[in-house]
Amino acid sequence: MSVDIAQVTERIKTESAFVNGLLSEIEKVIVGQRYMVERLLIGLLTRGHCLLEGVPGLAKTLTVTSLSRSIHASFARIQFTPDLLPADLTGTLIFNQKTGDFHPQKGPIFANIILADEVNRAPAKVQSALLEAMQERQVTIGGTTYPLPEPFLVLATQNPIEQEGTYPLPEAQVDRFMLKLKVGYPSREEELVILERMTSHSVPEVSPVITLEQINRARDVVRDVYVDEKVKNYIVDIVRATRSPQLYGLELAEYIAFGASPRASIYLTLSAKAHAFIRGRGYVTPEDVKSIGMDVLRHRVILTYEAEAEEMKPEDVIQKVFDKVEVP
Repeated sequence: MSVDIAQVTERIKTESAFVNGLLSEIEKVIVGQRYMVERLLIGLLTRGHCLLEGVPGLAKTLTVTSLSRSIHASFARIQFTPDLLPADLTGTLIFNQKTGDFHPQKGPIFANIILADEVNRAPAKVQSALLEAMQERQVTIGGTTYPLPEPFLVLATQNPIEQEGTYPLPEAQVDRFMLKLKVGYPSREEELVILERMTSHSVPEVSPVITLEQINRARDVVRDVYVDEKVKNYIVDIVRATRSPQLYGLELAEYIAFGASPRASIYLTLSAKAHAFIRGRGYVTPEDVKSIGMDVLRHRVILTYEAEAEEMKPEDVIQKVFDKVEVP
């Protein structure tokens, strides 16, 4: 199928016009963290859920809240706790004494943007209910299935340093998240700006600047971004190199227990398209793949005990793959 890249680029210029306005609006509150904000936007444009991992106080929750406030969309923040029940998310049936009937009381999951705060604090049944909603985009209450609104995006946070009272997400469930973001500390200059901004009399607020219609139109255009055959082969080679490193001249087999699945190839392509869209391009380059690759792959490459003994991280293995696989 031939693709008119010039035509796609022209559509992207029109439909991506909101991106700079959206980023500027969020940056009224959030200092730095452009990486995190862009990745959340990529998730929004590709229907991909995001998992944010970082120590407390790095504005993970504030960033998600600011993103939701910059869009004319419904938003729900769910604080995950050890005593949470699946019905607290999805809803339940309520008995009506007047009519003698049960009617559904929908839970907070029925919103466009869901902030699952400290997702690893809830027990497995609650996580399972959330992840089913993420995958199927529907919820069953009392035998009746209800579709979730579109767009539907789950942005979950977890704290990597505190293990007491937590229920870590199994690898198979983490795989449902399109991107896993590692949120780091701000620079010295950024921390000074944060200090001045958040300790003054008037703390800035975010206003809605885009609509759901704009997001849906942008999602359609993202799908049309052109990916050359060479770039597709590059994506497949990267993912396959995490499964069979020896085929690519990498001596990593003893360190990798499980490589990335075909879901990684799909998400890597989609997120690279969205990365190109944000930059106003109608085609994907290998640099788009490299830029987003770590966030797509870090939670999909499972290391062996040997790797952990040598204090290797998934990021180390993935970087070796990127360094070795030939760029088209």
